[in-house]
Formats: sequence, C-alpha cells, structure tokens
Amino acid sequence: MPEMGFIEAPQWLVPAFTRSARAIGADAPTHLIESVAEGLVASWSSPDRFHHAIKHLVDVLASIDQLAEETHDPDVVRIAGWYHGAEFTALARASYAHKGGEDTMASAERARRELPELGISPTIVERIAAMIAQIHRHSASTVDVDAQALSDADLAGLACEPQKYAAYRKNIRAEYAHIPAEDYLEARIAILRKLTDRPKIFCSPMGRQWEEPARENIAAELSRLTVELERVEAASQGPDADPAAGGPEAGAPVDVTDVAEAARLRRDALSPDPRAARGYTSTLGRSPRPDPRS
Repeated sequence: MPEMGFIEAPQWLVPAFTRSARAIGADAPTHLIESVAEGLVASWSSPDRFHHAIKHLVDVLASIDQLAEETHDPDVVRIAGWYHGAEFTALARASYAHKGGEDTMASAERARRELPELGISPTIVERIAAMIAQIHRHSASTVDVDAQALSDADLAGLACEPQKYAAYRKNIRAEYAHIPAEDYLEARIAILRKLTDRPKIFCSPMGRQWEEPARENIAAELSRLTVELERVEAASQGPDADPAAGGPEAGAPVDVTDVAEAARLRRDALSPDPRAARGYTSTLGRSPRPDPRS
C-alpha cells in the first residue's frame, strides 16, 4: 500500500511536460526533454515529501488548466508549475530559518539551468523563473495574470472538501514530524493567520471561486490548532497544570501521532541533518519559530 501522501507518477505526466516544452519553443530531441521531465518527477517523488509530492504537482497542473483561459501563455505557466517546488527541504535548519518547504529560489535557478538546454529562449526561461520567484510568499504582481494563476493554482488545495483537507493537514505535519509540537503549532497558526489577514487569498479573477471554501477550511484548522497548542502548553507546565487541558495526546502532533512517527523513521533512513532533532538556537537562547508553509 502506498505511504501517506505518495502516489505513483501518472503515465501522462512526462508526455504532458514534453508537449508544454515544445509549445514554448523547446527544439531539443524528445529523449532529452523527457529526461528533464523524469528528473523533475524524481524530485517530486523524493521520500521526504508528504504533501509537496507528485500529487501536489498533479493538482497544481490541474488547477492551472482550470485557470488557463485567463492566462497569456498557459504552457509557460504549466512549465513554471512543474518547477515551482522542484527543490524542497523540511530539515530543521531550513525550517527554523523560515526557508522550509518549497525552495522557490533554488527551483527558479534549476529552471534557469535546465530549460536553456532544451532550446527554450532566454526570455521565456527568465519569465518562468520570475513567476516561480513570486510564489515565495504568494505575492504575485497585480498586473501579472500568469503569475497570479500560478500562485492561485499552488494554493487551490486549501479549497478542497473537508475530508481531503484533513489529509492535507496530516501530510503537512508529517513533512515536519521532526519539529517539536509546540514549535510546529505556533508556526502553523502564524502562517494561517497571515493568509486569512489578507483581503483576498486568491488573486486571479477565476481563482476567487476558491476563496470562501479555503477560508472555511483554514478557520476550522486554526480552531483545531489553537486547542491543541493550549493542551501542549498546559502539558509542558507539568502535573500541576489544569488536567482538563492535558490528556494522553497533549504533546503529540496534531491528529497524526502515527504519521509523525512514520515520517521520523523514513527521514532517519535518509540520513538527515544530525542536528535536526535539536533545532537551532537564536541569540536569545530560544529556538526560532519554524516555517511549515502550505
């Protein structure tokens, strides 16, 4: 049975990359284009990914298709979608430095390295890299409809039905299973509040169909996380704390004790940064807040 967050790459995925690459000017032999696509599939399939994995790539491409009619060049947006999270890390050092998750800067640089080898023009390559860079904080330019579509496609999963959103929550937590519960909860709450504090989460005209369901899902998650954080904080105060605020799962990751343990075992097998479990200390002597981004 596939592990949580993992699916086999669909057979249509590599041919889809090839079609989009050809559409934006790639003139390299097909086997070279397919080789780049297979390298991207391998990156998206790395075993340290639970949410930011092949299924997320497929979902982003599907969402781009939904928004395609309002883009200037949908195939440019599709190739940017392939690269937007090609580079990824959830190691503690990156997470506590607010660089965890999809590394958009490294992903943009990878596009700059690989796409010219396929014969794609420097202008289009730079356009793709610039679009990817705008995903970093989902701050697409108000006059760049292609970047808006890419950003909205990346966030579209926030608007899924509640059962799928529950799986998404678990997958996000599993990617950061090595982060202590209190640190994770504080960081996740801060990130979600930043999203909901925005006048709008989705910036493209068609993407606004996802606004209401996304806000409902986020509100429900914030409610769960706030309760869990209160339990973790109460448990950390020791046996004199309010018993009603504790419980056997007070220090466990949100709703995913078994998933978190599986993630730890799998990450250990990958020889992670040996300092990951310890976190990193700021000049104030406290661990900085990690950054489990969506």
